[in-house]
Amino acid sequence: MHLHMLKCKLHRARVTHAELDYDGSCAIDGKLLDLANILEFEKIDIYNITNGERFTTYAIRAEEGSGIISVNGAAAHKARVGDRVIIAAYAQMDEAAARQLKPRLVYLDEENRVVRTANTIPVQMAA
Repeated sequence: MHLHMLKCKLHRARVTHAELDYDGSCAIDGKLLDLANILEFEKIDIYNITNGERFTTYAIRAEEGSGIISVNGAAAHKARVGDRVIIAAYAQMDEAAARQLKPRLVYLDEENRVVRTANTIPVQMAA
């Protein structure tokens, strides 16, 4: 049995560009790609916190240190400049590897600067 597990995510990234007439993809600041361990051309899921859209595309490298998060091609219909998004990549692995997994979680501010990193998510408590 293989499980699909969260490999990494960029949490609350802010969309800086939405380019309809560009190759379909998501351009991500190269430093953020490296920190999150997302490879260029890797399949990513994007969850738009602002409007609830969820879609799949692939990552391409944007200028390092630029803070760029550019949703391109048809996906540009699903996000606008200023929207907050979660960008996630997943990996398949057996159960033993899944139990040892420590995903790379990168939390961003309004300018797509790193606020903190983690490899666990706190247990959600009842209100």
